[in-house]
Amino acid sequence: MYLAEHHASRHSRFGADGRQPRNDLRACRARGSIQLCSQRAKAQGAARLRGVSAFNTVPSEVLFDVYDAKRKATRPSLVYCGDDSSSKRVAAELIRDAGFDPVDAGPLRIARYTEAFAPLVAQLAYEGTGGPQLAYRFERFPPTRAKR
Repeated sequence: MYLAEHHASRHSRFGADGRQPRNDLRACRARGSIQLCSQRAKAQGAARLRGVSAFNTVPSEVLFDVYDAKRKATRPSLVYCGDDSSSKRVAAELIRDAGFDPVDAGPLRIARYTEAFAPLVAQLAYEGTGGPQLAYRFERFPPTRAKR
């Protein structure tokens, strides 16, 4: 999924009937807010669309649990990537608001690698024994000195 920024209002993501609007470029433009747009919308020729790939590497079933635990010191990671720095800042804020630790994976061309990671997460979540409440965490460690 691509996160598209349009006029920065995060508070009108859903229509008056409470449903998410159609998942295409026209619906994203019509909403005037941040919307999830499929690759189909991007393929419709949106030169103004500033895409960020995010939220495609965790099962949706874990989102409420992560949000409920967002005050914990250790948060699960969520990778995102994109070419537009202002859109990436918005995506990182949304990721933090959802309770994840945002991990900037670089430019949008890296999305193909995150999409390859998603089936592994799906396998563990839906075919594994623990169920779909699954998230991951990347840890960075300081460089260690080589032993002499």
